[in-house]
Amino acid sequence: MGIERNTFDIVIVKGRPAAGKSEIIDFLKKVPLEERIEKYHIGEFEEIDDFPILWERFEDDDILEEMGLPRVFTDKYFEYEGKRYEGYVFKEKWFWNFLIKKLNLLYEKKLRDNPDYHDKYTLLIEFSRGSEHGGFKTAYQYLSDKILSRAATLYIHVTWEESLRKNRRRFNPDRPDSWLEHALEDKKLECFIKSLTGKSLLQKTLILSMLKILRFPMRYLTICLKKPTTLQRLNLILKR
Repeated sequence: MGIERNTFDIVIVKGRPAAGKSEIIDFLKKVPLEERIEKYHIGEFEEIDDFPILWERFEDDDILEEMGLPRVFTDKYFEYEGKRYEGYVFKEKWFWNFLIKKLNLLYEKKLRDNPDYHDKYTLLIEFSRGSEHGGFKTAYQYLSDKILSRAATLYIHVTWEESLRKNRRRFNPDRPDSWLEHALEDKKLECFIKSLTGKSLLQKTLILSMLKILRFPMRYLTICLKKPTTLQRLNLILKR
């Protein structure tokens, strides 16, 4: 957090798919700047998200396939519990860590183009990970020191059932590449995300283990959104 500005430099927003990450970001956009700084310590802000990067790889491989060339990064089917389902997946699990490296690069470019970037901006970094991909603990090991040394973490916890419900509700089949309207297939969500529990992320031993690996002190806050209407609880929680 900038001492003079009283704002966070970076907030990492994470949680299950459809947990409410985008809803909270949209909520913050609607709060007047002075009020947002005073209550939530978030100034003018920009967002970076790994979803547009991963979706572009799906599209790239579709184009290659249309050209009669092999797919490079992704497949169009996945296996789960002995059955085959339709849906994009990455061929190799390392690609999820590659995406974190891409986020590092996007941040590096912001600092390159504006060395005083954080005099004005808070950066929100959004991504989701499941146990199938190594979970958030693995993802954090690939975040750059420049990010980790400046970051706070906001984890949005919803139950598996709520994640599934909201994932279905937001899906627009005409805009699968949309930041706000994309969704995972039910079986893919179950395969990748179901075993990721908010309670495990709240365990003190896990948090201490993560911070020991990262070697950086980090503010960490979890909020639980049991219903869409509980979003206003952010008004009370973030200013603690």
